[in-house]
Amino acid sequence: MKILVLNAGSSSQKSCLYSLKEEALPVQSPKPIWEAQIDWSHHEGVAELKVKTIHGAVLKEELNAQSRQETVEYMLKSLWQGETKVIDSLAEIDCVGHRVVHGGDKYKESSLITKEVKEAIADFAKFAPVHNPANLQGIEAIEQILGEKVAQVAVFDTAFHAKMPEAAIVYALPYEFYEHGIRRYGFHGISHQYVSQRAAQLLGKDLTSLKLVTCHLGNGCSLAAVKNGHSIDTTMGFTPTAGLMMGTRSGDIDPGIIIDLLRRGHTGEQIDDIFNRRSGFLGLSGISADMRKIEEAIAQGNTRAQLAYNVYLHILRSFIGAMIASLGGVDALVFTAGVGENAANLRADVCASFEFLGLKIDEEKNNHRPVDQDISTPDSPVKVLVIHTQEDWAIAQECVRLTQLSVIPSPL
Repeated sequence: MKILVLNAGSSSQKSCLYSLKEEALPVQSPKPIWEAQIDWSHHEGVAELKVKTIHGAVLKEELNAQSRQETVEYMLKSLWQGETKVIDSLAEIDCVGHRVVHGGDKYKESSLITKEVKEAIADFAKFAPVHNPANLQGIEAIEQILGEKVAQVAVFDTAFHAKMPEAAIVYALPYEFYEHGIRRYGFHGISHQYVSQRAAQLLGKDLTSLKLVTCHLGNGCSLAAVKNGHSIDTTMGFTPTAGLMMGTRSGDIDPGIIIDLLRRGHTGEQIDDIFNRRSGFLGLSGISADMRKIEEAIAQGNTRAQLAYNVYLHILRSFIGAMIASLGGVDALVFTAGVGENAANLRADVCASFEFLGLKIDEEKNNHRPVDQDISTPDSPVKVLVIHTQEDWAIAQECVRLTQLSVIPSPL
């Protein structure tokens, strides 16, 4: 069985192909036989295509950025043509899985894509106007390229949080707003679900017995409180802007700030730009949204970079404490995504705040680029894990589940 995964963003398209055979499905990701990325963000009118295969073949090209379908079609040709060829024809692809950011309150788990599902994805674009349209374009492009007979699966980022208790999803607004879909949804659910499953595997425990705080820290950041295998609380809300401070997003703010900005004459579009693209690390530091550049600036004595880091750390610690309170305790703290997996100093600073729980990390393990590893000391009652998130593999697993096949990687 060959599963193609498309992870579409507003300005990028990440894809990979898994080759699997019937047997037992592993939790840990096998290596894709082909990986590709299209990036529209570097040069206007140009799409950058990068492809690599398990055999070491690499392709880099610049394409005229036309429609998403045309660029995706060109990308897929590298699967069965040229030096990056790994299959003989596109007919070998059995299923295509898509990350879909918003499933609203209707989709509480992944779904085989039908006309109704596509209509719902389009409708929920009102909640995710940047991402859902791109996700839908990817689905429609595959229909045009591979035909409607090939099974496609929508894996919703909101689904993992869909069963949170009502008290955790309702805003303290007039109740009719909740009736019209204004509520906390949560995001990064694919990542939170994968790392919680992987954490249970690494700890040798049943996931349903664990209380976990999973920390997805990248350019976008969110936490989840995972109890008995389910998300019971999370930091993102109605939109991905809520919760933690992020690379360019503000996170939670006093809503009175928005009212004040409106009174000063700012438009809705300008306010959206401020909170989503000009805030966070970029806005506070004036340097970058990239944690690595922030750390470099701090080392050079830049006070605004230091302030940005201090604010980020303060908010992160506060929300982790809130997640622990929601769980009524914690068995493990899990760090994942670009910052969570690579920023050793940040992990140490976060964990120092929870020493009152007996939590201790092994400095040597923490500082040596741990991957899927427990970095806590043997006597720490709260474990600290660093896990490489595998959203693409989580999507592929859902494809397997929904097509009722049980498989493992085939030897190459």
